[in-house]
Amino acid sequence: VLKQKQYPVRYSCYSPPLYSVFSRFHVNLQHGSDVVALQVNPRYQMLWVGPAYVVHNTRQNGTWGWEERKYETPFPRGQMFSLQILVTKESYKILANGKPFSEYKHRFPFSNVDRICVVGMVELSFVTFHYFTVPYKTIIHGGVQPGKGIIIQGVISPQAKRVLFSLRHRTGIAFDYSLCFDENVAVCNSYKDGKWGNEEQSGLKLFERGHAFQVIICCSPDNYEVFVNGKQTHTYSHRYNKLEEIDVLEVSGDVQLGFVHL
Repeated sequence: VLKQKQYPVRYSCYSPPLYSVFSRFHVNLQHGSDVVALQVNPRYQMLWVGPAYVVHNTRQNGTWGWEERKYETPFPRGQMFSLQILVTKESYKILANGKPFSEYKHRFPFSNVDRICVVGMVELSFVTFHYFTVPYKTIIHGGVQPGKGIIIQGVISPQAKRVLFSLRHRTGIAFDYSLCFDENVAVCNSYKDGKWGNEEQSGLKLFERGHAFQVIICCSPDNYEVFVNGKQTHTYSHRYNKLEEIDVLEVSGDVQLGFVHL
């Protein structure tokens, strides 16, 4: 039974390979046993006849509502998957295998959801439940090292002006990744010796106000590589080379966080 009543929150289901000859399973966010606030229901045609698709729906007062269908599935038979559900004030943002998949507007108050139900031919590895506040700050134990990847998932606020992701050390900012929505630009920079360096800019085409996102910051011996929703958007050469001293991640601005992995 879930106790958290605020937003944004993140429900996550992780599974080993799906059974290869099944037709459907579903993940429900429920109020009690009778009300289904959200059902995520991948459906597969028997013997691979016809397209696979995913249904979203709500059941209340003993009746299912109208189905919202998406004629694709990120959950192939026989393969592992992850499913994340980010709860915002307006809707559920659904990510599959770390990438934005769909959005479902609330038909039932999300604050009344008190349980998760998973049914069908699927085995669960684990289910987690997270709540993050913004500004968000966390320690990177051991500092940033070559080969380390930082994963951040969330939802950009509908009226967002700015979102910042910063890798900090004791005296400055080694890498600042700033999304400036009014200017439609992403800015990379460093703060060293009390001043900002030269900006490196790129576009914001993979970020949208009100939409879910995934950012991965990968560290190599020479640079940081930034990936947004699975696509590389920027390479930023190190301006502070004592990587082991870069030990703080900060996220701030107009964003709702759903997941952070260091």
